[in-house]
Amino acid sequence: MELLSMEELALLIQSPGDPAVSIYMPTHRTGDIQQDPIRLKNLLRDAEDQLVGYGIRAAEARSLLEPARGLLPDTCFWQYQGDGLAVFVSPDTLRHYRLPHSFKELLVVAERFHVKPLVPLFAEDGVFYVLAVSQNRARLLQCTRYHALEVTPETVPSSLAEALRYDDPEKQQQFRTTGRAGTTLFHGQGASKDYDKDAILRYFHQVDRGIHGVLGGDRNPLVIAAVDYLHSIYREANSYRHLLKEGIEANPDDLSEEELQQQAWPIVQPYFERGRTAAVEEYHEEVTKGLAGSDVTQTVLAAYDGRVATLFVATDAEQWGRFDREARRVDLYDERQPGLEDVLDFAVVHTLTKKGAVYSVPAGEVPGGGAIAAIFRY
Repeated sequence: MELLSMEELALLIQSPGDPAVSIYMPTHRTGDIQQDPIRLKNLLRDAEDQLVGYGIRAAEARSLLEPARGLLPDTCFWQYQGDGLAVFVSPDTLRHYRLPHSFKELLVVAERFHVKPLVPLFAEDGVFYVLAVSQNRARLLQCTRYHALEVTPETVPSSLAEALRYDDPEKQQQFRTTGRAGTTLFHGQGASKDYDKDAILRYFHQVDRGIHGVLGGDRNPLVIAAVDYLHSIYREANSYRHLLKEGIEANPDDLSEEELQQQAWPIVQPYFERGRTAAVEEYHEEVTKGLAGSDVTQTVLAAYDGRVATLFVATDAEQWGRFDREARRVDLYDERQPGLEDVLDFAVVHTLTKKGAVYSVPAGEVPGGGAIAAIFRY
């Protein structure tokens, strides 16, 4: 199971397909988890039918989907799910992601992967991270407004004691771990307050390096959750540009993932709202100059050309069509048909790959009143 980052999204966008199968489905963290493999089994059966309708021979369609069917009997796989599952299959690819986002069930067979349902996780008002850190534990949570999922990479030391075990064996002799909740205590010579800070700072440098494997080049805000005196020490070690000034001052070891997400949301909400409000205001200013618009064809062409600076797209909307690159023509259809693609998804892909910003908003909140709108670079 891969962690979904901007780098992973780029791989999905760039992966050769034709055919490419994209599956989205809600999943259960607890409770009636036996429904989830049944749902995927049904979707894979439907995918096989769609592949045949796409022009693939039945035997080839079955062979293409066989790696994904290997997930069905994997009990461990289904016991550790998030709120949603995304599965991508092509002749050379099988990638799947457990995510803190509940998808509506969707199956798309096309010449490339369908990524628009992932946009809320990469939009400017989509995902944020919480780093819950103490001397005894470090957790990285990927959160949305309603959900949280632990995504702590193995490169993050599990505690101060583990970090110093390999960092400085001589200094490690000054630590011992009690049998009570793994509490780390200092003892012996050198256990001064200054030494405590130095040890914690080195631990936090390791944590900072470790979480970059997940955060990477993302622009999502990061909130730190820690007891008060650890905030300033972590900020000294931090190298992630989007760590917010305000954090959660509490012992995070006493808080669940959901409690951390709920306490972090009021911190990140103004950050998200400022960005989207400013983008909407800019749209209304630029539309009078001809540098913004909500026409689907115009926006799709502009995204393909790399002219979209900011894109607004309705979260659950789809517009099926066909883009003729040579004729530079966008044909739109009222209903989904074999060989068509969601041109809104097409615009999202080209905006993201050409460094534009994307806002995924509820239907009715897209500027211009349609399903898509954009601010153009020129």
